[in-house]
Amino acid sequence: MTKSVGVHEAKTHLSRLLDDVAAGEEVVITRRGEPAARLVALGAVTPRAFGIDRGRFVVPDDFDAALDDDLLESFEA
Repeated sequence: MTKSVGVHEAKTHLSRLLDDVAAGEEVVITRRGEPAARLVALGAVTPRAFGIDRGRFVVPDDFDAALDDDLLESFEA
């Protein structure tokens, strides 16, 4: 079910609206009668796997070496 509320009501009753959303309701927030935003529950958040890109990029040995003068000048110009 979708409910529509104005910005003022949304600011005043945000906690109640969040409870409604948690119960499965969708809330459309309007500004001057026109839809401005939709408040919906988040789906299940999948935790990120640490190290998923391991091996895709290797830091070169000269990573922190001084830049060539021409290249350095182009950054400083």
